Amino acid sequence: MSMLPILLGYLALGAAAGTMAGLFGVGGGLIIVPALVFAFGLQGVAPEVTMHLAVGTSLATIVVTGASSAWAHYQKGSIHREWFLALLPGLLLGAIGGVFVAGALSGGVLGTLFGLFVLAVAVRMVLDRGPVPGSVAPGRGGMAVAGGVIGGVSALFGIGGGTLCVPWLTRCGAEMTRAVGTSAACGIPIALFGAATFAVVGWGNAQLPAGATGFVMWPAFLGIVLASVPFARLGARLAHRLPARVLKLAFAALLTLVGLRFLL
Repeated sequence: MSMLPILLGYLALGAAAGTMAGLFGVGGGLIIVPALVFAFGLQGVAPEVTMHLAVGTSLATIVVTGASSAWAHYQKGSIHREWFLALLPGLLLGAIGGVFVAGALSGGVLGTLFGLFVLAVAVRMVLDRGPVPGSVAPGRGGMAVAGGVIGGVSALFGIGGGTLCVPWLTRCGAEMTRAVGTSAACGIPIALFGAATFAVVGWGNAQLPAGATGFVMWPAFLGIVLASVPFARLGARLAHRLPARVLKLAFAALLTLVGLRFLL
């Protein structure tokens, strides 16, 4: 397959991922990872590296898209600086550790774990289980441990961290706007260190396709980044015109299909 159709396909993938991320209010990783697995399969990428390549590439795209989101939240003053710095050591170590765990797993096992994770997210959306508000934040040690868990799970599955970080910060007493803003900031170190570690872990793998540096596929990265940011704005506009409950159930149904596809 020539490079032009592949790049056009990645642009279309980025447009779809950005639209759904803006429409459903979730990080693009839950959409980008399964879409990349499908795209890499069409290109004949070796199944042994497909899942790892999809997760590593997803994290690389989040570095750019997450930075855009975090900057917008920073300008609005919705990042809790002290909590971000307390979480940061755990986020970095957790992200690196999560990648090494992923590297030790086969593609099939990693795909199964991703499918279970996606189904868990879908169930929470159907049950409408929002974050439980709290009022007392733990000390720096507790924040560092929480950061390690958030960073590890997020890097393992190629997501930005908001799925875990927002509920945690809400439990610590943050208002939703500050929880979302701080979570956006937390996604940058997770994605940056996670993607860099995936590039190192996969370095020299003979099964990788052309255009990949370790487990990061640069043509896919470029296409997704170029298209996802503007289309996320389109999705956000559409979200304001459609019933919130219908959107949530529709996305939960999509995640259920994705999760079952990985499991079966």
